[in-house]
Amino acid sequence: MKSKKARRVMVIIATFFLVTGIGLLLFPQVSNTYGKYVARNISDDFETRAEHPRKGSYSDAKKNGEVDGNGCLADGTQVVYDVDIKRLKEDSIKYNNMLKKHQWEKLTNSLSYEQPSLKLSEYGIFDGVYGYLEAPTIGMKLPIYLGTARNHLSYGAAHLTYTSLPIGGQDTNAVLAGHTGYVGRIFFDDIRNLQINDKINVRTYWSKMTYKVVSTKVIKPNEASDIYIQKGKDMIILMTCISNGNGGFDRYLVFCERK
Repeated sequence: MKSKKARRVMVIIATFFLVTGIGLLLFPQVSNTYGKYVARNISDDFETRAEHPRKGSYSDAKKNGEVDGNGCLADGTQVVYDVDIKRLKEDSIKYNNMLKKHQWEKLTNSLSYEQPSLKLSEYGIFDGVYGYLEAPTIGMKLPIYLGTARNHLSYGAAHLTYTSLPIGGQDTNAVLAGHTGYVGRIFFDDIRNLQINDKINVRTYWSKMTYKVVSTKVIKPNEASDIYIQKGKDMIILMTCISNGNGGFDRYLVFCERK
């Protein structure tokens, strides 16, 4: 009797470890597939909102009690108002113009990069999405979040604060960062497969812009000159970590330019 119970226990234990082992093996693939699915859905949803924004002012709606502090109607529906989107564009332009004069003074504290350049909630946008990034040749489509906070890097492309906001224009250089080798989230892993002249699309509430890859480069973490604004150019830089072969990490940059 005892031997039968012992065998039954051993079978249960063996089954547990087998299932656990299979789960651990499958987790990265399943999590990555889910992450890509979520990222693409968020990007597609942004496209819909950008095409059909709700008319009216978020500020007025909040004042009149039509929406709560999270930008939701009484039934929980979250909304975006085009009047505040218009103000967001104006403030984005102001931000970029400020950087043309003071960028080098701002790019000094790495911790400050986690803070968003603009608080989207002040404009009636509560999911944190500023736009989306697309690289068709590597099948990448990711929402763009402001600031490099951990949750932003885990769910899409994060705009590096104190670089230009990705709205285009002369004398702009927007840096978008993403994870590489992050278990369960293969977002920027394939940017090293981008080739010269490959297209990079950026969609915001106001425009659809196409850039072309012009070069790539590996830099040290304390090097910043390559992400400065380059006079007369309209640029996007994709940035991710890459092993330096000594237990540390360098930065891999993909330079994209719009002409």
